[in-house]
Amino acid sequence: MFTFADGETTVAVRLPPYESETRQPQPITLFKATSTLRTPEPTSFVSMTDLDPPDIKVNLPRYPSSVLRTQERGANAMLKPPATSSPARARPLGPIARREDDWRAWIELRLRVVGVPADITTGELWACFTRHGQVAQIEIMEDSRGTRDGVAKVTYNPPPPHPFWQIQPFFVNLCHGPRASLRLFLEPPRRTFYHLSPVDPMVKYPEVMTLPADSIDFGFMYDPRTMMAMHTINDGGRAGLRYKQSMLHRETIVEFRLDVNGRPELFRFSIPFAHLEVIHRVNTNSDITIELLVSLPTPPRFFRKLEERDTHDAKARYWAENDAWYRQTDITHTPADLKSSPVALKKPSPIIDIGRWTTYRLVFKKSPEKDGLFSLIGQALRDYNISIKELTDFRIASHREPAVWKYIDKPIVALHSLGGTLEELLKEETVPLLPFAVRYQLEVCISYGYLNEHNLSQAFVEKLKDIEPAKAQDILEYVANQEKRIFDTMDLFNLKIIKGSASRPPIPHYCAYVRSATVTPSTIYFNSPTVEISNRVIRHYAEHADRFLRVRFTDEKGKIYSTEKDTMDEVFTRVKRTLRNGITIGDRHYEFLAFGNSQFRENGAYFFAPTHHLHPRHIRNWMGDFDEIPYVAQYAARLGQCFSTTRAIIGTKPKDEEVEDVERNGYIFTDGVAKISPFLAQFIMSELGVARSSAELPSVFQFRYGGCKGILTISPDLTRQEITIRRSQYKFAARTETLEIIRWSQFAAANLNRQIIVVLSTLGVPDGVFLEKQKAQLANLEPAMNNEQIALAMLQKDIDPNQMTLTVAGMILDGFQKFQEPFMMSILRLWRAWCIKYLKEKARITIEKGAFVFGCVDETATLRGHFNDTPVPKPDEDYDDRVKKLPEVFIQLSKGYDNKPSVILGPMLLARNPSLHPGDIRVVRGVDVQALRHLKDVVVVPQTGDRPIVNMCSGGDLDGDDYLVIWDLELLPREWNHPPMDFTPAQKIALGRPITPDDLTSFFVTYMKNDNLSKIAVAHLALADFMEDGVKSTKCLKLAELHSTAVDYTKSGVPARMTRDLAPPKWPHFMEKANKPKDNIYHSRKVLGQLFDQVERVDFIPVFRAPFDMRILRAYNIEPKMLKDAAVLKRQYEAAMRRIMAQHAIKTEFEVWSTFVMSHSKASNDYKFHEEIGRISKALKDGFRAQCCKVAGATNPDDIKAMGPFVVAMYTVTANEIEEAVERAKAKDAGGEGGFRWEKMPMMSFPWLFQGMLGRIANRTLIEFEL
Repeated sequence: MFTFADGETTVAVRLPPYESETRQPQPITLFKATSTLRTPEPTSFVSMTDLDPPDIKVNLPRYPSSVLRTQERGANAMLKPPATSSPARARPLGPIARREDDWRAWIELRLRVVGVPADITTGELWACFTRHGQVAQIEIMEDSRGTRDGVAKVTYNPPPPHPFWQIQPFFVNLCHGPRASLRLFLEPPRRTFYHLSPVDPMVKYPEVMTLPADSIDFGFMYDPRTMMAMHTINDGGRAGLRYKQSMLHRETIVEFRLDVNGRPELFRFSIPFAHLEVIHRVNTNSDITIELLVSLPTPPRFFRKLEERDTHDAKARYWAENDAWYRQTDITHTPADLKSSPVALKKPSPIIDIGRWTTYRLVFKKSPEKDGLFSLIGQALRDYNISIKELTDFRIASHREPAVWKYIDKPIVALHSLGGTLEELLKEETVPLLPFAVRYQLEVCISYGYLNEHNLSQAFVEKLKDIEPAKAQDILEYVANQEKRIFDTMDLFNLKIIKGSASRPPIPHYCAYVRSATVTPSTIYFNSPTVEISNRVIRHYAEHADRFLRVRFTDEKGKIYSTEKDTMDEVFTRVKRTLRNGITIGDRHYEFLAFGNSQFRENGAYFFAPTHHLHPRHIRNWMGDFDEIPYVAQYAARLGQCFSTTRAIIGTKPKDEEVEDVERNGYIFTDGVAKISPFLAQFIMSELGVARSSAELPSVFQFRYGGCKGILTISPDLTRQEITIRRSQYKFAARTETLEIIRWSQFAAANLNRQIIVVLSTLGVPDGVFLEKQKAQLANLEPAMNNEQIALAMLQKDIDPNQMTLTVAGMILDGFQKFQEPFMMSILRLWRAWCIKYLKEKARITIEKGAFVFGCVDETATLRGHFNDTPVPKPDEDYDDRVKKLPEVFIQLSKGYDNKPSVILGPMLLARNPSLHPGDIRVVRGVDVQALRHLKDVVVVPQTGDRPIVNMCSGGDLDGDDYLVIWDLELLPREWNHPPMDFTPAQKIALGRPITPDDLTSFFVTYMKNDNLSKIAVAHLALADFMEDGVKSTKCLKLAELHSTAVDYTKSGVPARMTRDLAPPKWPHFMEKANKPKDNIYHSRKVLGQLFDQVERVDFIPVFRAPFDMRILRAYNIEPKMLKDAAVLKRQYEAAMRRIMAQHAIKTEFEVWSTFVMSHSKASNDYKFHEEIGRISKALKDGFRAQCCKVAGATNPDDIKAMGPFVVAMYTVTANEIEEAVERAKAKDAGGEGGFRWEKMPMMSFPWLFQGMLGRIANRTLIEFEL
């Protein structure tokens, strides 16, 4: 046993190396310290001080001799920021200690329980084992095939007081039968319970460091050195207020007790290290207390602890203490008031406004016991780049209600019993309101914390009312764009804002400015209006466009994920309250309207602020007649059809003819597909402003037409304005019959992904095939930065759905890579980083012999389909015989290998994303059919056979689905056409009465709570790697079925409930589950693990210091007025660009311009978002091209005579701004200020609205120079 002669309680330990690596740690006991810690391997630095029970027990490794030395740490060193460099690490000093074996010294203790009945529950085990101590975790084990093997593991933290496991056998009472006899075995510690420093591998920290606090204040910063404390909790000796630093989960946790309606409740909030930049240590000059100040830009997650016995799932095989912590949205004495209250920034009488009071002051009493731990906590935070800064002259302001609301809210006429002159009363009751656009923009700034209502005076409001509304909007939008807190609000009126920097210029006719709000569990954020491609509803009610509000429900950071537990119930209740009670902004009350189908999947909906004559129910009635639809899911989907992002074709009315579907065996082979005449197709492309010759017309259009939806395939048999409509396309009776286009067919490159790869691997494609293809792709990316030919080959091969790689290829052909033009090189770098990112994270391997295209039906009935009586080709059969049995498809590329149309022949893969079942990937045969030669860049599938081929591909149809087609023979698996899954949707549930808005909102919330689509896909991927049989394992097949059910929820209303027994027991390293314990992570040796290890990420850093292209800068002599006009438009463009970046959490303009987005808000999956940002980027470019043409006096964007000089002016203004910013940064760098931060540089993409024009100018200038 170690005995300290001097009685010191703060110990710095640096252990010598082991004598032998095979020797096991032995426990020792250190006296007079205050926590339970355990040291790891040797050569460690730890503090032995914490705060709970009176004993500290530490395991140290066996070694021949060791000297432990204590280091005195003064109270003034606690969390003290470094002066100029990091403080020196503590060195060993002090007395010798002796060792004693004792399991009580461990941080946690785990028992292996053998003989567990197969049907036992975690609740039964908890009820039995909790009698002996604090159970932290229970896991019922399974083998690699997913079968329970009679073993469970029970973890205690801290260890129980008595070794009850030494009494054998051990009995547990079962709810459903007699008690079971179990055998218990003490397991050695799983890990060291120490966390390696990311800075110094010789330093390790305890996994959790805990300090009791005396009080905590909740509030906000009133000015840079003053906190307004809105609520204070004093611990009062209840041991409920604790500061914890979890190094394992890399987060800071604060626990506190609070009496709510007379009942003490335990709460906590957690702050990930990634969300922390600085912690201030308040300089109080006190010898009694230490004060820490944490101020956050966004709220952390709050939890309340429930009784552990009530938190077990009967089907789960895993339970942890964290399952008892339930998310909170409000802390209030009167929760009943929330039931009927609309959502607004101002909450009704909270105890703690957890969404807005995001500054926390923690007060600790000094004591010798805490000195070392404070120092250790500070050192650990600095290792994670969290600064510890001293704050002097800090003040606390007492709580008071903000007066601004009475100045900006609509006055309430009331009896004035307190006197006052008639003139004063009339003035109070007739005070003019802020114009709504100004009021809305003010709430944008308040909601994000750039302004705080306590800083807004009556003088500020009066000033805001007095200036022009457009200027007031400009000022407030400027504040929002700067994303900085403003304390002295009157200074805003002195800002020199360049005219138009925040104003909204005219936009394309097919777009609209849309206001939006983000509702989180604890607060609401309003967003500056952004340009979006409109939909049918907003177009029809254009005069009321500013009364629509697009609302999205998210977590504090990222998406709200579903859960099979009840821990998120309060979050979902808040969503339902918002949908039912609406949202209030000023004098407008927004009510739920409906949700589009893509919005629905992204947890979003439209709200509308009614007028005296127009209510949301009137809008729903105008959309169509839905009264005959008895199913809530179908009703919602039909409403959602009207909110599809479309372009209306105004100049013509199609002549439609109804034709019959091809139906057989309960399948519709023509589901969602009909025909359109070449003449009408040409008219549509002209109306959309896309110049195409008759030979280059798209083969397919995805459309909406009244209550019909699907695709229209071009047909030479139709003339003039003819289209055909099939019964499967008709969904409801609409009030409008305007033809609307969503998108049209075009070639996109084929790319593999992790799901496709893992299925092909299980079906027999060798790992080496995938590895070689990825290796070849990686090998070309770096040379492409400097070699034009390699870059062109890759960009023209790997064509993205937005065709932006072709745009970049065109810029290379114009010589911009040769001249190292900064924007060109930035985009190339971004494209490389984007490709590498998706190779690493998604295994997005480009397949040259492949395409990603629309599917449509063979109207000639020539192609042979799938017949059940045709034997499935077997691996040992003759190759030609196997091929002859395959179903047929037709695919013709508009540009083949010789740049001419090319029909692809022979065996190929046909799949649809995502593919989880081994039968989802079909092997088919490409054939040539002369009657189908007019169709290009689509895959034509047969209408013959017993079952549609596309239905076998993950349950696909032909109403707009994209299909992956690969004719690379190296990727043909050994096993062809595994029996497909049955994708018959679940039985729909009829309501039996008229459907109401309340039914729609309940359906919305139920979907959110049960939206397990991503969770199912993630679990499937992990288990496919972990299980011996891959995607053919029982659990993977079950998950594939659940995934299909989840996809069909929008049609059936039947949720896919993923039980916890389907959760992966371990996670492969390539899934990067940083929040999982290390012993739940394994290094995968299968194909996805090998592919992951083959790739190293590359950061995207734009090019700012390269010279701009002199070919353009010298092309024209530009007048100063033209430069000024270009500068004004550039400010407007940048403001619009920043709105898009803020709305979607995109970091750079380069990502928006190119659509190669590295990260975004995750409101939708990456593929869908790539399409969405493509539409958003196009609308931004179209709008500002039109503006530039108007200012330049050009008739169209290709008018080089008028536009040439103006485009050069745009380029010159941009070059000047960038070069001046670089020079300023250099000056700061020279002064030691670290001036260059590319994130703060001016924007560069403005002139590249006209990248084709810039190319023409550059090459014309080059020829002139040569002459």
